[in-house]
Amino acid sequence: MFVRRVNSRWAIVSAAVGAVLVAASMVVPVVTGEDVRVHWPPLHADWDPTWTWRLVVVALIGLGMCLIVPRITRVVSWPMLLVATYAGTWVWTMALALSEGTSGLSRVYERKGEYVYDAKTIDDIGHMLHTFIDRIPRPLPDHWHTHVAGHPPGALLFYVYLDRLGITSPFWIGFVVVLIGSSTAVAVLVALRALGSVALARKAAPWLILAPTAIWMGVSGDAVYAAVAAWGLALLAIAASRSRSPARRWAPYAVAAGILLCLCIYLSYGLVLLAVLALAVLLIARSWRPIPWAVGGALAVVGVFTAAGFEWWRAYPVLVERYHYGMASERAYWYWVWADIAAWTFSVGLAVWAAIPAALRRVKSNPLAQLAAAAMATIVIATISGMSKAEVERIWLPFTFWILAIPAFLPRRWHRPLLVSQVVLALVVQTLLLTRW
Repeated sequence: MFVRRVNSRWAIVSAAVGAVLVAASMVVPVVTGEDVRVHWPPLHADWDPTWTWRLVVVALIGLGMCLIVPRITRVVSWPMLLVATYAGTWVWTMALALSEGTSGLSRVYERKGEYVYDAKTIDDIGHMLHTFIDRIPRPLPDHWHTHVAGHPPGALLFYVYLDRLGITSPFWIGFVVVLIGSSTAVAVLVALRALGSVALARKAAPWLILAPTAIWMGVSGDAVYAAVAAWGLALLAIAASRSRSPARRWAPYAVAAGILLCLCIYLSYGLVLLAVLALAVLLIARSWRPIPWAVGGALAVVGVFTAAGFEWWRAYPVLVERYHYGMASERAYWYWVWADIAAWTFSVGLAVWAAIPAALRRVKSNPLAQLAAAAMATIVIATISGMSKAEVERIWLPFTFWILAIPAFLPRRWHRPLLVSQVVLALVVQTLLLTRW
């Protein structure tokens, strides 16, 4: 009983730390007069309370899912668990987005600074790749707009190919992003089964389905990057966990993992930090055998982009210069180095903060705790680097998904109230704020 009380106390203290950090991130700019260059610190959002009948429906859906999802994920077969996880994630993401009507998905993709605007101007993909670096600097008259300039061309190519497929409506572009992004939770479960057990994946599923990340999963390219990253890590987990058997059983998974994980760095420069999670996967599985095969897959991606005219290593320094030329130079490092974590809290909830002590106690033996620890380390590196200043509620989605399920380590009697708190947080943000994504 004493141990339980001590554990509960640490959970409360940790959640309080998260709450204080969020409160400080709101108060400090007001007290100091510092313009932190977002409209509603620490989120890239506007204060815009809106109440419609749709929100009532969304609230009923969310609270109903809090009752149903844990029961379903405990009893269904493994294939049906994956189907239920995908469906539940999709439903919750779409419900939140459509609480604003169709504009909830389309609004972001109508902006000039988004990928879609530049994607519609691409007639020759080869020419685009050859001249991509030349158009990153801001002073140029034909410079790329904000998001295209801030990412390698893989991100732009995704929207170019959507345009070539005839998916040009901002709403349907958002719909496709949700379809892809909703698979991220499924990939995490696949990785947890490979490195741990089906039982561990079952415990994780409700927290992935009902996470507050759903607010940003339909309105940001980062949702697609999160899915690509998660499947790359899941395939690496499968390869590593099977690597003591003949190579034909696992080598294709390792090659595919290398392809997807390398593709990530052509979607977002910051995803080089996925190396931390990839290393964690190999350490958990206690196998280095997939490395040559994964490196082979990665080199194939590098070769294709380089032959097509884009050299990542030349582009990154130019991107850094553009980054500091723009808004980043106006966002104070002393504030964002910790306020980033406050912004990130809105995408994970205080339930995750409460679970951090419990996860750390299991980090020596539990794959979920180990992956979460690696993802937390990645986030710390990202914020210290100064290359993440604000907007991390979406930018860190590829790392965040490996942390979302740690409330499963908390006492069982806490699970339902904490799941409800996750849903309530998403509803409050959706009701009171107009997120910029």
